[in-house]
Amino acid sequence: MMYSASEMALTLEISASSVARLVRFAGLAALLASLAACGSSGSKGGGSGSASVTQRGTYKVGKPYKIDGITYTPREEFNYTETGVASWYGPGFHTKATANGERYDQSDRTAAHRTLQMPAVVRVTNLENGMSTVVRINDRGPFARNRIIDLSRTAAQELDIIRAGTARVRLEQLPQESMAVRDVALGGGGPDEQHQAMAAVASGQRSPPAAAPVAAPPPPPVAVAAAEPEPAPPPAPPPRQMTPAQAGWGGAPPPRSAPVTVAATPPPAPVAASAPGAHANGFYIQVGAFSTPENAERQRSAIRSYGTTEVTHGAASGREVYRVRLGPYTTSDAAGIVADRLKRSGYGDARVIAD
Repeated sequence: MMYSASEMALTLEISASSVARLVRFAGLAALLASLAACGSSGSKGGGSGSASVTQRGTYKVGKPYKIDGITYTPREEFNYTETGVASWYGPGFHTKATANGERYDQSDRTAAHRTLQMPAVVRVTNLENGMSTVVRINDRGPFARNRIIDLSRTAAQELDIIRAGTARVRLEQLPQESMAVRDVALGGGGPDEQHQAMAAVASGQRSPPAAAPVAAPPPPPVAVAAAEPEPAPPPAPPPRQMTPAQAGWGGAPPPRSAPVTVAATPPPAPVAASAPGAHANGFYIQVGAFSTPENAERQRSAIRSYGTTEVTHGAASGREVYRVRLGPYTTSDAAGIVADRLKRSGYGDARVIAD
């Protein structure tokens, strides 16, 4: 079959066009495959591995560190008690990394402490209303001198301190539960496995971990004359077993019981917060100072989730300065709570100022 020159040219043109379309299609297919691979590595398929590692955290005591001129020395303890003021932190930190590598979950019963090992288990009792809950320490803080523990939102709700923001509390470490979560964390177990170990200890299904060996005291001297043997003491009653719900954690928040009377020294009368130069405008948290408004705005955008932000223009040492700050707050304590949270998130220069 013979083709004319025009027909042959048209055939070649169609073939070239088809080849070009095939090349473009192959390139597009490769690009889509590449994007799909990237997407799968960051989603539940391949990315869940890294997220899971972050969520599981590690067992950590840590080295001494300094905040605002104060040195804190973490140590492993199992019989820790302390009385002071508790605060809480929530939305601004939700899903962010804690000091031992877990992801902060404001719906879990966790807390931040300055020196206890992570994880450790502590019962927190609100001395103002008798309510108590059990929390797992997995973060560092608070770093204000007048507070001793920072609670998750759920733990704060169970102590009824959300509205007030702070409360006077007593901390009592639970030694058996603390040893159990330590062993689980050292074995690579995450929060879920630690909660199961806590529940097993409380229900009596898990033998409490052995404490560190203690040197036996020297034998008493042998008596010269035989003494009449003393009657054997009556056997101690078996320990009262607690269910996970009675222990104050595990699953849904436990039902609140009627407040109980707590033997404690009544808290001192509140003293109005004051600071040199404070007046009606209140207190602010200065997060940073920049030489250009563009850098200040970038910083401001990064901290919007912590409260009301602003950029102020001023001068220092003859140069223009753009300061990023949050506020105003009515008291220095209220501003200090937010400043502590900012420091834990990496904003080490955050400080309270009076305006």
